[in-house]
Amino acid sequence: MKRTVEDIPMTEEFVPNEEVIEEEAPRSAPKTRLTVESLEEINLEEIPEERPEEGAAKPTGPDPMIEILGLQKSYGKKHVIKGLDMTIYPGEVFGFLGKNGVGKSTTIDCLIGCKDYQEGEIYINGYDIRKDPIEAKKCFGYVSSEPDCYEAMTGYEYLDFIASVYGIGEVDFKNNVRYLANRLDLKDEDLALPSSGYSHGMKQKLCLIASLIHTPEVWILDEPTVGLDVMAVEELNKMLREYADNGQTVLLTSHNIDLVGAVCDRVAILNEGKIAVTLDLKANPNHRLGLRRTFFEIYGRSGGNGPNA
Repeated sequence: MKRTVEDIPMTEEFVPNEEVIEEEAPRSAPKTRLTVESLEEINLEEIPEERPEEGAAKPTGPDPMIEILGLQKSYGKKHVIKGLDMTIYPGEVFGFLGKNGVGKSTTIDCLIGCKDYQEGEIYINGYDIRKDPIEAKKCFGYVSSEPDCYEAMTGYEYLDFIASVYGIGEVDFKNNVRYLANRLDLKDEDLALPSSGYSHGMKQKLCLIASLIHTPEVWILDEPTVGLDVMAVEELNKMLREYADNGQTVLLTSHNIDLVGAVCDRVAILNEGKIAVTLDLKANPNHRLGLRRTFFEIYGRSGGNGPNA
């Protein structure tokens, strides 16, 4: 599947549900529907904590897209994850918070199949990441905090390679690249260059596009805003919200509490190898304003108005 960047005109805005190329109908990509939720009219009230209750009944509704049950992970004698449980449903942006070194990235690495674990079960769209790793991995796109791509390739060649791994047809590939590159302001002349010459932010944009090239049901992002400029962060915020609004699932880890509070529907805070609290920001919008305070209370510190955790 040999393609060149000239195959992708990027001078017009791409609308994914339109028939751009006649011989094959493109897969639909998320369309703009909502922006980041405004907090201006939220009432300031005392914010009660919501802590998981042992033996609580499982919520009725759709089957979870991500399910982690009793996860335990150790590095030698260091027990990092100590029976973590987490369930994420279709149509939500789920935030995952915790200070450095508490096991957020380890949990994500176990979830995506990069690290093995001692005990527990992990399911993505119903597929066991251990028993059905290929099927599970087809269901998600992943973005790490450090953009990692093949720097000998041009940006376009790298995206072509990723698309070939997922078996994406040429028409869908062209349409998806055009749409996503336009959203993230990565131009055709950028895609024609070797990624070794990209800035950190450009590499991050390339990896964001690669993570969505196959239109996955689940989008997993670990500190995705590192290196992005303000405009790119704002566009990414919109894309996260739109993705969930279209019935797909987003798992977001970040040290930026304000970002998590603005875009997420629910947030879990990790401490001492377990989920300390899960807050439903959609059901109780006041939790958005109290998220920073709750975070610092869990770690026994005063949050104040200092920098993001």
